Amino acid sequence: MISERMKEQVQGSSIIRAMFEEGKKLAQIYGAENVFDFSLGNPSVPAPEAVKEAIIEIINNEDAMTVHGYMNNSGYEVVRAAIAASINHKYGTAFSQDNIIMTVGAAGGINVIFKTLLNPGDEVITFAPFFGEYRGYAANYDGKLVIVSPNTVDFQPNLSEFREKITPKTKAVIVNSPNNPTGVIYSEATIKTLAAILEEKQKEYATDIYLVSDEPYRELAYDNTEVPYLTKYYRNTIIGYSFSKSLSLPGERIGYLVVPDEAADYENIIAAANIATRILGFVNAPSLFQHVIARCLDAKVDIDAYNRNRELLYNGLLSSGYECIKPQGAFYLFIKTPIDDDIEFCDRAKKKNILIVPGTSFGCAGYARIAYCVAYNTIEKALPGFKELMDECREH
Repeated sequence: MISERMKEQVQGSSIIRAMFEEGKKLAQIYGAENVFDFSLGNPSVPAPEAVKEAIIEIINNEDAMTVHGYMNNSGYEVVRAAIAASINHKYGTAFSQDNIIMTVGAAGGINVIFKTLLNPGDEVITFAPFFGEYRGYAANYDGKLVIVSPNTVDFQPNLSEFREKITPKTKAVIVNSPNNPTGVIYSEATIKTLAAILEEKQKEYATDIYLVSDEPYRELAYDNTEVPYLTKYYRNTIIGYSFSKSLSLPGERIGYLVVPDEAADYENIIAAANIATRILGFVNAPSLFQHVIARCLDAKVDIDAYNRNRELLYNGLLSSGYECIKPQGAFYLFIKTPIDDDIEFCDRAKKKNILIVPGTSFGCAGYARIAYCVAYNTIEKALPGFKELMDECREH
């Protein structure tokens, strides 16, 4: 019999993945061209050609043991040095390879850092709406996820409630900007205020509170909107980055952690994170793709394709009467559902072969997430169905 903890995990299993599987079944019944699957944040823009070229070059020219062998749990020194130099060039920071730990995607990195930091009963604060997997990540290490209510005016973090929810047990705060599911980018003013609150509470409770920034969508920002680099605002910041979206490599599971020298207990965090990488079973980040991304740090996906999708979907939904904030980044749009029950609304959408995810999954009832990382004509063909849904909801 499975463990009691895993029973809870099975019961609360990701509705996003369930919708994805449902989409595949519907495609077999109705044909893929007649199913409009907006459930999963699976990039629809191909990886840059530089990725393919790097793979071929590495396989053809590098020693096989170097390409496929073990290395330090932190990752290859040359790769970490290249990443540090790239970050420093972009953001005016001063990191070295010793501040970088290669990870199995951002999810692997967050699990490593939670394993490193959390004692049983420690609290991790997040802002609704939030990526639902944070619940499981905190529970993995007997942490408690504390949820700050959503600010549905502009979906910037609700900082007044945040201040009230920090306690002596608060060990970490996790933020995600550009945000999944809203596409909102947390402004510099927001980050400065959040950092000031954390400084205030660290002094009040004589504790260290770490700000964990989950950043798989950093490179997907529109209209020249700046995404603040959080280590510049708060010294106890740890960055979890992934190349899943920035280079369209979600299945390769490659990312990194940044732990600044200024972070409290820096040396022990680095040592413990290396051990956590090993004992969680990752051992190290994928060897081949460490080499690949080191050669592709300046490569970019075609975010213009996502932007075209964003404009079409946003304007099309507004014209049908939906309410939503225009996303500034990522590839998600978060609509207010025209009926209170967002789960029922998504069930109604499914009857029109439209697959979207209820906001309840993200701690924000009454909304739904639409992942527009799809073909442009998928959105074109789905918009009449969205209008029919709105019309039906208004009639009832």
